[in-house]
Amino acid sequence: MRDSYGRQIRDLRISLTDRCNFRCFYCLPNGEPPTARKETILTFEEICYISEIFVHLGVEKIRLTGGEPLLRRDIETLVEKLSKLKPNLKDLALTTNGFLLAERAEDLKRAGLDRATISLDSLQREKFWEITGIDALEKVLLAIEATKKADLTPIKINAVIVRGRNDDEILDFARFAREQNIKMRFIEFMPLDSAHKWQRELVVSGREIVAKINKVFPLKLKGKSRGADTAWCYEFADGVKGEIGIIAPVTEMFCGACSRIRLTADGQLRTCLFSTAEHNLRERLRSGASRAEVIEFIREAVLKKEARHHIGDTNFVQPVRTMSFIGG
Repeated sequence: MRDSYGRQIRDLRISLTDRCNFRCFYCLPNGEPPTARKETILTFEEICYISEIFVHLGVEKIRLTGGEPLLRRDIETLVEKLSKLKPNLKDLALTTNGFLLAERAEDLKRAGLDRATISLDSLQREKFWEITGIDALEKVLLAIEATKKADLTPIKINAVIVRGRNDDEILDFARFAREQNIKMRFIEFMPLDSAHKWQRELVVSGREIVAKINKVFPLKLKGKSRGADTAWCYEFADGVKGEIGIIAPVTEMFCGACSRIRLTADGQLRTCLFSTAEHNLRERLRSGASRAEVIEFIREAVLKKEARHHIGDTNFVQPVRTMSFIGG
């Protein structure tokens, strides 16, 4: 399945809920906006049906996101059902804030989850609290250990770097990657916050992050291209394990190789994280459309995938819905 620019769609990101128990300033600083009505949220059966169709159409990776996906009741049941799409489905992953992960990691692994990505925006308790609105650093660190123990690997840790907030911890994060043998990914601050207070001057560029780390822990780029992946990946030149990933959608957009499509918790297809348009797959599904009609609807939506985002343009319009609704 390809879009009108020839990009092959291989990655489906599914938001299981628009709710979250964190209040990160770059996403939901003012609390949750009005949530989708319960009856509009896709059921597990609908998610599995849609996922099977996407895998049939060539999707190889499914990532379960939110909001906070572990707030969705009985997520292990959904994981078990989706895992039956293997081996055509090559990767079944979860992105989480980690708050509820430690006690569920083993069950998720047994259900068929391959790996987990955990958000961690500070290694300092007080600063973590300021950024996320919750005193939960210890729980997230425990989640990382539990994820290792459950072999939900390779583990990826995401940190959104914002000038004046946590950019002084870049080296600490790099050191953490070396000590813990994890993939530490630095993400540029994006305009997806409910407060609409994103400012370009608060963006710490990927190049700046690499330069800062490289002065203390020399890095080697892994591969000449990131392909369809979002991150440029670096290894430590001294051979110490661990990895640094740079996700720089603001300063070095990777739209030309984008392989992703998103499904919101209430059944809207989104062809870009920053799209201002949505395609109501839920309505088509619940209106009694045949499998062939659903497939045609998906193909038509994919053909409308944008060439690129427009963050750097003077006429850029921030999406109405925040990351918690869209699914990251």
